Amino acid sequence: MATLSARECLPRDGAALLVGRAWVPAEDGPCVIGVRGDDAVDLTRAYPTVSQLLNVAKPGDVRAAMQRAPSLGPIAGVIANSAEGRRDPSRPWLLAPCDLHVVMASGVTYVASLLERVIEERTRGNPALADGVRRDIEAIVGADLRGVKPGSPESARIKEVLVAQGMWSPYLEVGIGPDAELFTKCPSMAPVGFGARVGIHPASVWNNPEPELVLAVNGAGAIAAVTLGNDVNLRDVEGRSALLLGRAKDNNASCAVGPFFRMLDESFPLAAVRRVSFETVVTGTDGFRLAHTTRVAEISRDVADLAGQAIGRTHQYPDGFILFVGTMFAPVDDRGAPGSGFTHKVGDTVSISAPELGTLINEVVTCDQAEPWTFGTGALMANLARRGLLRP
Repeated sequence: MATLSARECLPRDGAALLVGRAWVPAEDGPCVIGVRGDDAVDLTRAYPTVSQLLNVAKPGDVRAAMQRAPSLGPIAGVIANSAEGRRDPSRPWLLAPCDLHVVMASGVTYVASLLERVIEERTRGNPALADGVRRDIEAIVGADLRGVKPGSPESARIKEVLVAQGMWSPYLEVGIGPDAELFTKCPSMAPVGFGARVGIHPASVWNNPEPELVLAVNGAGAIAAVTLGNDVNLRDVEGRSALLLGRAKDNNASCAVGPFFRMLDESFPLAAVRRVSFETVVTGTDGFRLAHTTRVAEISRDVADLAGQAIGRTHQYPDGFILFVGTMFAPVDDRGAPGSGFTHKVGDTVSISAPELGTLINEVVTCDQAEPWTFGTGALMANLARRGLLRP
């Protein structure tokens, strides 16, 4: 994996208010950091966790804290030291920007990938059958459902047709029905960050990245910040049964988030989030290259609606949560024999870039070869207590 410069990693907008986390060897633990000019600054004395920061601080409070915060050194050095396997363990490196947040995901929110989810199910996870099933389904509903609003009379009509043809699916229910699919992706503290290796289960033969916009929602239900994420997916496992979603989604290093949270403020309101587009590039050591552009504006469920369905009177998250809003990326390009479609190979690099949010870049390995997850919520609390940072 090539080392990215700070200019490539960070948003192009110099007004971006960025917060995140870094492992700081001098503290033997993580620090909440911000970006002040060319420096990474330590915000942990003011806000021991990112969860607390997003729960209690307004953008102006964070900017003021950044001006007072001690420097950890040039942000370019922290970014350059973040590649797993090539880190100097005596210097800081980036972590995923979330900490106590519940890690949630919403699926089938882009109709561009809706039919691929149905295909996974109909083939029982066998990629060799995908082309034939794809043609059968498209003959009934067409190849493009972008004009269908979830929960609308039109979606109900399509449901009737598909039920009559024996083609109805749980994926279509959440894709065009009234209720969004919402599930827990992995435990708090499990996501990896910029430069870390992401894991695919060694038994999987059909899998792909899922590049997504990620919302950071605070305990009051407000979207406080956004970032980029890779919801690594095992198509063969989920295709065998929708009830295997947890096995397909929650594996070591199977969730990447970063590089930073960009807080919503006057320069970057929710309306700007809805206009974000990001490019995903997958490159392999075999010379394979795949590029795709995601436009958040094409989502079939608005991001505020997704957040609102996740939290409210019936569901509370006092520490906040992050929410992957779904992907429109479902690659079908043949990487091997004709009809074999796309799957990852060890050594692939996945780069997800948005001008407003920067770049998240990770190298693909098998889950058992990625760095084991050992520093959980209990370890964080013990570390903060030892440093005298826990207070009422």
